[in-house]
Amino acid sequence: MNPYADIDIEKLTADEAAKEHARLGEEIAGHDRRYYQDDAPTVSDADYDALRRRYEAIEAAFPELRGIDSLSEKVGAAPAAKFAKIRHAVPMLSLGNAFADEEVEEFVARIRRFLGLAADADLVFTAEPKIDGLSCSLRYEKGVLVSAATRGDGFEGEDVTANVRTIADIPERLAGEMIPEVFEVRGEVYMGHADFAALNGRQQEAGKPVFANPRNAAAGSLRQLDPKITASRPLRFFAYAWGEVSPGGLPAASQSGVIEAFARWGLPTNELTVRCHSAAALLAHYRMIGERRAELGYDIDGVVYKVDRLDYQSELGFISRSPRWAIAHKFPAQRAVTQLIGIEIQVGRTGALTPVAKLAPITVGGVVVSNASLHNEDYIAGIGGDGAPIRGTVDGRPIDIRIGDFVTIQRAGDVIPQVVDVVLERRPADAARYVFPHVCPACGSHAVRDEGESVRRCTGGLICPAQAVERIRHFVARDALDIEGLGDENVQMLFEAGLLRTPADIFRLHRRGEEVRKAFLAQREERARLREIETGQARKKVLTEEERQFLGIDKLFASIDERREVPLARFVYGLGIRHVGEVTAKALARTYRSIEALRAALEAAAPAVPGEAWMKLLGLRSVGKIKAEALAEAMDGIDPSGIDLGANAEATLRDVIARARLNAPQRVAVRAAYGTDAEVLAALAEARRQMPGEAFLDLAGVPDVGEVAATSLCEFYAEAHNQSLLDQLLAEIRVTPAEAPAEAPAAASGAVSGKTVVFTGALEKLTRDEAKAMAERLGAKVAGSVSRKTDYVVAGADAGSKLAKARELGVAVLTEDEWLALAGGG
Repeated sequence: MNPYADIDIEKLTADEAAKEHARLGEEIAGHDRRYYQDDAPTVSDADYDALRRRYEAIEAAFPELRGIDSLSEKVGAAPAAKFAKIRHAVPMLSLGNAFADEEVEEFVARIRRFLGLAADADLVFTAEPKIDGLSCSLRYEKGVLVSAATRGDGFEGEDVTANVRTIADIPERLAGEMIPEVFEVRGEVYMGHADFAALNGRQQEAGKPVFANPRNAAAGSLRQLDPKITASRPLRFFAYAWGEVSPGGLPAASQSGVIEAFARWGLPTNELTVRCHSAAALLAHYRMIGERRAELGYDIDGVVYKVDRLDYQSELGFISRSPRWAIAHKFPAQRAVTQLIGIEIQVGRTGALTPVAKLAPITVGGVVVSNASLHNEDYIAGIGGDGAPIRGTVDGRPIDIRIGDFVTIQRAGDVIPQVVDVVLERRPADAARYVFPHVCPACGSHAVRDEGESVRRCTGGLICPAQAVERIRHFVARDALDIEGLGDENVQMLFEAGLLRTPADIFRLHRRGEEVRKAFLAQREERARLREIETGQARKKVLTEEERQFLGIDKLFASIDERREVPLARFVYGLGIRHVGEVTAKALARTYRSIEALRAALEAAAPAVPGEAWMKLLGLRSVGKIKAEALAEAMDGIDPSGIDLGANAEATLRDVIARARLNAPQRVAVRAAYGTDAEVLAALAEARRQMPGEAFLDLAGVPDVGEVAATSLCEFYAEAHNQSLLDQLLAEIRVTPAEAPAEAPAAASGAVSGKTVVFTGALEKLTRDEAKAMAERLGAKVAGSVSRKTDYVVAGADAGSKLAKARELGVAVLTEDEWLALAGGG
């Protein structure tokens, strides 16, 4: 707790001022590092500016505190170590800030006084939106882009040349005339609202962390080590200033004239940049932009005013880290506090469960907000992507978001309101912890999280109404059942008409022929109506029989009938089960051959799926599969319910950890994840209980399947309504068995034929693919995991958990040479 934070500066003693100055310097430096290097600010612009103003006010009152290391002399933060550095020939400085109309009026008056101008003398300023992005300097030589750098600390920035070349707004070569030999263009890299929303949508659907706001997204995208990632992000650029210029190279004598030259050269400039002749005109433009702020399509946090004449700029010069001739008039922070009255779960088209905050309506930045984003269940629980608390802790536990809490709302990017913090001191006594649902609210199916993902997804797939249209589109697509006439538009139309809800309904459409005709006719009429609006040409009112045939319904029915027999691999792929692509579907077909055998395998494997307790243990940093299995083995015969909370638990856990041979980081990870000794033991016991069973391991061991796809298959099959869906489909169509594999050659009749083989570690004489192909050619089955049904494990260098598992189960372990000799290739 800082005892001087609330004391007026004039009341501070010299000693108190020194301590407050040091504290503020440390806090500001931390915020600079998080903003400029990490692209992860933790305070609002308004809060940061308040810290800066107090810091500078203390220096003004106590000048002796202002040394060469003062933050008043610095801009931003040192560039990150992961990038090469570029030294700015002309420093990239910051701007002073104004927050009130009176400060703007004083800025104009101060300029007049410094220049010795009379009150009625003409003094012109430019006013432009202050883009909330990442400052960047582009160096052109002979009109060709040669390098690009971030602001960094103002004197040295990060070399982002390769990434900048991927931004469509930035020309590789300047066009036009009067281009200086050397010209450094400065501006802002940013991301538009629509592009930001689309990027976050893709991040969320992929189970990746979402960006907090467009500024963070733009900065993080530009500062990627792989330019391909930057190229995939929709970055934009506005040019508004310059750095080094060849002598005599400026194309105009005014700020506005140079910006007009930028536009002629092909650089993007902001159309809201205007010339103003008074403080009143500057403020009027500020208010106009403020009113239009939500409509601009990109983030701004204020308006920048600059003296227009360049000779005046030169005469005014600089003070500290900013020019005398410019100032940023900041907008008020767009935040407000309101109460969280509920959390609603929305289900996306791919099954992602997204929490939405239901709020007591509050005005934020002139817009009434009653809903806001909560991102995902970890965000509600207060846990970041690295497992660390994101809002601090109370009693050692992350600060979560509870129904009834008073929360801080921010209109991130002026588009997607979001909950950014909890007002903990206002938490009601009856505020309820939120338990994220493990079932889909749209269909009641189990909702699961894949290891390493932040998104929980519905397993309902084809029967979930929130996903139905996308799933049916996938089922009829070219690589699945390939039903001609059921394109995206027709699937959507039939769904809206109530004629399609599940894939089985496709094969029943002929029984509702007249309803289907009416739906197609209504679709045709709507198209004609829209065409009439666009062209002004009247549409026909009556269709001839020939025109009715043109609707293509009979052709559609014929196409559907042609797909009443479908190969097993196409059928499995068409079900749209997460992580089951064409390769996995073909592998399942090769292994099980018939739909009946595959269903029997899923029936056995579904109860043996590893549970979340086991997956959590596996996912602990520094632990991994080998040590997780060692901990489970060490728990043999231990019943945590019978252990005291005292020394008994401590001694038991110490013994378990010793038997599992955990190192120090692993011990720390386990204790940090679960809490007290008794809680750790209970969690380990539950993890052991939820270990994968043998039937699951057999399924996961099918080549090209693996544990992730096997889990998805089992979760799909564990739902009774999915089994019912399969029954309905199989009543309408015949799934043709996969062909039996070709007879193994005569050589396969030896020790290898019919055996199950697992390869692990680095082989020296064969690649993994060559070894697998050899085994299959000789009639062996190659599995991906070790179980009691494994006959041989071929272990190369650095073999890990599979080798340990083989020894535990007593499976024969062969060296590569022993395998080659057994296979007849040694």
